[in-house]
Amino acid sequence: MGNPEGRFHFAIDRGGTFTDVFAQCPGGHVRVLKLLSEDPANYVDAPTEGIRRILEQEGGVLLPRDRPLDTSRIASIRMGTTVATNALLERRGERVALLVTRGFRDLLHLGTQAREDLFDLAVPMPEVLYEEVLEVDERVVLYRGEPGTGTPVKGCTGDLLEVQQPVDLGGLRGKLEGLLSRGIRSLAVVFMHSYTWAQHEQQVGVLARELGFTHVSLSSEAMPMVRIVPRGHTACADAYLTPTIQRYVQGFRRGFQGQLKDVQVLFMRSDGGLAPMDSFSGSRAVLSGPAGGVVGYSATTYRVEGGQPVIGFDMGGTSTDVSRYAGEFEHVFEASTAGVTLQAPQLDINTVAAGGGSRLFFRSGLFVVGPESAGAHPGPACYRKGGPVTVTDANLVLGRLLPASFPCIFGPGEDQPLSPEASRKALEAVAVEVNSFLTNGPCPASPLSLEEVAMGFVRVANEAMCRPIRALTQARGHDPSAHVLACFGGAGGQHACAIARALGMDTVHIHRHSGLLSALGLALADVVHEAQEPCSLPYVPETFVQLDQRLSRLEEQCVDALRAQGFPRSQISTESFLHLRYQGTDCALMVSAHQHPATARSPRAGDFGAAFVERYMREFGFIIPERPVVVDDVRVRGTGRSGLRLEDATKAQTGPPRVDKMTQCYFEGGYQETPVYLLGELGYGHKLQGVTILVEPGCQAEVTETGDIRISVGAEAPSTVGAQLDPIQLSIFSHRFMSIADGPHPATHSHLHQHQGAPRLLLRPLRARWGAGLQRPPHPCAPGRHAGDGAVPGSLGPSPCLPYPQPSQRRRQPSARPDCHHTGVLAGSDEACVLRGQPWAPCRHWGHHTRLHGAVFLSFKLVQGGVFQEEAVTEALRAPGKIPGCSGTRNLHDNLSDLRAQVAANQKGIQLVGELIGQYSLDVVQAYMGHIQANAELAVRDMLRAFGTSRQARGLPLEVSAEDHMDDGSPIRLRVQINLSQGSAVFDFSGTGPEVFGNLNAPRAITLSALIYCLRCLVGRDIPLNQGCLAPVRVVIPRGSILDPSPEAAVVGGNVLTSQRVVDVILGAFGACAASQGCMNNVTLGNDHMGYYETVAGGAGAGPGWHGRSGVHSHMTNTRITDPEILESRYPVILRRFELRLGSGGRGRFRGGDGVVRELLFREEALLSVLTERRAFRPYGLRGGEPGARGLNLLIRKDGRTVNLGGKTSVSVYPGDVFCLHTPGGGGYGDPEDPAPPPGSPPQPPAFPERGSVYEYRRAQEAV
Repeated sequence: MGNPEGRFHFAIDRGGTFTDVFAQCPGGHVRVLKLLSEDPANYVDAPTEGIRRILEQEGGVLLPRDRPLDTSRIASIRMGTTVATNALLERRGERVALLVTRGFRDLLHLGTQAREDLFDLAVPMPEVLYEEVLEVDERVVLYRGEPGTGTPVKGCTGDLLEVQQPVDLGGLRGKLEGLLSRGIRSLAVVFMHSYTWAQHEQQVGVLARELGFTHVSLSSEAMPMVRIVPRGHTACADAYLTPTIQRYVQGFRRGFQGQLKDVQVLFMRSDGGLAPMDSFSGSRAVLSGPAGGVVGYSATTYRVEGGQPVIGFDMGGTSTDVSRYAGEFEHVFEASTAGVTLQAPQLDINTVAAGGGSRLFFRSGLFVVGPESAGAHPGPACYRKGGPVTVTDANLVLGRLLPASFPCIFGPGEDQPLSPEASRKALEAVAVEVNSFLTNGPCPASPLSLEEVAMGFVRVANEAMCRPIRALTQARGHDPSAHVLACFGGAGGQHACAIARALGMDTVHIHRHSGLLSALGLALADVVHEAQEPCSLPYVPETFVQLDQRLSRLEEQCVDALRAQGFPRSQISTESFLHLRYQGTDCALMVSAHQHPATARSPRAGDFGAAFVERYMREFGFIIPERPVVVDDVRVRGTGRSGLRLEDATKAQTGPPRVDKMTQCYFEGGYQETPVYLLGELGYGHKLQGVTILVEPGCQAEVTETGDIRISVGAEAPSTVGAQLDPIQLSIFSHRFMSIADGPHPATHSHLHQHQGAPRLLLRPLRARWGAGLQRPPHPCAPGRHAGDGAVPGSLGPSPCLPYPQPSQRRRQPSARPDCHHTGVLAGSDEACVLRGQPWAPCRHWGHHTRLHGAVFLSFKLVQGGVFQEEAVTEALRAPGKIPGCSGTRNLHDNLSDLRAQVAANQKGIQLVGELIGQYSLDVVQAYMGHIQANAELAVRDMLRAFGTSRQARGLPLEVSAEDHMDDGSPIRLRVQINLSQGSAVFDFSGTGPEVFGNLNAPRAITLSALIYCLRCLVGRDIPLNQGCLAPVRVVIPRGSILDPSPEAAVVGGNVLTSQRVVDVILGAFGACAASQGCMNNVTLGNDHMGYYETVAGGAGAGPGWHGRSGVHSHMTNTRITDPEILESRYPVILRRFELRLGSGGRGRFRGGDGVVRELLFREEALLSVLTERRAFRPYGLRGGEPGARGLNLLIRKDGRTVNLGGKTSVSVYPGDVFCLHTPGGGGYGDPEDPAPPPGSPPQPPAFPERGSVYEYRRAQEAV
């Protein structure tokens, strides 16, 4: 973006509220402008209006708004826009129809079958983007050379495929014409395996365009990567958003003479690169707005600070964006925005629900900030529109905002200033709650002043914003203190010093154009063209020539595309990437070799293997050296350098800066006289000693040569926090503990509920036997442990374990097995764990004794004297093979790799806890661990009191009960007695059936974990989840029952099936919702060379005010199912159907969710095992709602014979056999004859759309 011809260059960031314009004018000087993005009374389009105003001001000639602008003086326009993002968030895109392979009509609805919020019984999920679905008769499968198959075709990955059914274009034509007649003009086409063989999609695309569809998005073109679910979402988003973007672009063009024919117009894409206006598409546009800010600070702060890594901190009204730059952009290639998972390169911008408009609450002794937001309307209380108290109000009360500096645009007439009085009044109401708790709570303390309450909320907000920064740095092997904090956006300056200090950073950099840094970033950005294609080659010397050839071909494509845009070769650079993963794992890393030059044993493009191993070790703490590495994709990023270079320096100033005014500002310790300076009057050399509105005590600010503000952050004062409960510190410690939990976690994922009640019970017997040291878990019947799961507790020396669900710190760690989870030891187990038996072992699912479960550990010291006990653990893992009919591990390397990963994760967690102890002292950390548990206890007591009070007010007794049955008839009975005065309860399972001969027995810890889960759901808001939840309850479980069996009892089914029934009776007793499917639908498949395990979704129960969600895992499990293309590529099966089982949800005023139908066709002989429930007893309805449909397991033999397999069995299957799984539906709620609720009710408040790798990590932690 140079200026050789003396014309204007515009860079415009069109945000949701404001549009920022950065213009380089003839002569080289800069003009900036900020205006409302929407002001229909004055102009049609904000970017056009911004350009008009600057042309008018510079030319001195009036330019009427109703005439197209003359473009003769405009050289270029660059724009970032939230048009696509807003259309996605508000679901205001194009009407779209989805064309998908027959059998997969509901695939994108089902997705990964995981739910967004584990504890929300309503299971809110974003709706799909398409309006209609057409199933297309076509099918391509991977070629395996079975007898009778035709000539294979070769895909672009090199894989051979079999065209089982050519696409039926004749039958499709009439259906497409029907769509056109109904007004649908945009299509998304998503066929199985089109990432490697796209001909069927291409044929349909040609037909659709011939018929008159205005936009057709083929998934093979939108993003040619394996995994049909995210690729399908990407194609739908492209079809949904691109027409909206094109309409906006066309409207923008009409505001100029010649429709910008001779003007270079570029749009910012999500990956931080500019693209020509005509190739700007919806799937690449969702981060167009915030991407400019990342480019802005990367091109300014990073350079000015001498290449020191930078954390971008963009705090706005409803959210905060956090990102990192250390010499290269950090991209993610699959991320979710507004519930839509996109496969496309995107800058790793992490958005968290903490901004100036975040609401403030005091709940059960905790200061809570967000995630709810006041929004723009009504806005914070100080906006004079009756809004709630927010972070902005807290800052106003503290004197950190000056009302006189804001325009008079507030109040009903939008003509009044900010109201400090309204802020104080709203905050006083919260302060009353705080002080009532302090004076009457469990630890009486002196009341807090209004300013202390406001300061407490600001400190908690700061810690909430520190959490994603720690996840971006500490969790990836980076030291946060080695970074500079680049602060921009409207609200960040008031928090920057405190956040930098909390993270150990010593520098905050605020660019002189920080208020419009995204627009500046557009001016500084480069034009980017990317080329990518899928691959399935091993990364070995024999394939290096092929990889180099592919990379060279893609590089040529990028260079040609950029030269076509006018870039000479000298301004074009390229960078090559390989998408690598260990064979048999699902965690692929897109790695560049720019810091790893080529060697004799690497491709000519660079040593990608060394780069992969280095990054893998840094991020995950271990490597798998004996495991082959495979290439999933090859990619080249071409860059045409064209950005503006800002070299102008501000005029040096002598003497002290002028103080505009003095004000009272509250910091830690009280009010201080605080000078106010005007940024426009500051120049190079000015130093701001002492505090200002933005500079906290102990910090010092100076103006740099380029006119930016650099703040030197002083060290944090030594901690004066004591062990006595302080609600503010309690909230801060809650975030600090969870930041550690966000850190590294072990490779093996257990079902979440396994750990929710177990840590204290788990560690007690371990310490009694071993003291400190890393160990395997105890026997299933030892307190706190379940069958088949595996945790590796770590020693923290004298400090206790964290009071959280994760006894070992969890992180998005790659598994040594794919989505089929971990197999190898526990013969016959259905559990996802490292101690697993091959599902085809002779010990079937109906094993009736613990010894048949494989390698069962009472306790085992895994690390002795700092040495991993490989020989001893190997012997133990192979020991089950000595039992007749059973086998030892068949995946020893996987097991050992997982265990090493757990040890590495523990070490990182120990380090982080050690740092916390170093900051606060051991006594304080231990005390707040206790306070956190006490807070969970308080939240549960409040819930029990509220429930009891509600029943008492309706004249109902304080005792509730429920009963349900396992399919074998075993009753699960519960009676709950509420003590209203104490906020406590007795959960009495007396009358529950005895221990059973099969494996459905559930150790006591399973019931406790299920109870914690239910209590958290009933509380209905985020609380620290720990053992304190059980403090207000007494649990009675009869010894010898199915819920407290003998040590010899088989228990593997208890964890995944009986636990669901326990949840059903607890939620039924409280009347919270109808029963969900009540089953995990466990399916295992294997033979001598492969093993696969999956759990399948069903229907969720309806409740008071919501319909049950269809096709989702319910309650304690959140297992993500293997993508259909991955399933078919790794296992000898064909997935024929995966769709909703329509009508299986129970009828009611609110209907239950539907189950699913899933059909697997087998291509090899194998042993199929199923472990399921709700095949006899239907999921109950509530308040007159009807029960959901029973599940059904069918085996259709190749000869056409259909066999009902029952709920639990193992059976040999052969090529051509089909397993058909029908999962249960959820129960209905309310009388079906009652009038249905009106459309759209009850209104659901919009959840804030978090995004970025930190959010994806957390979702991964909640899934298997």
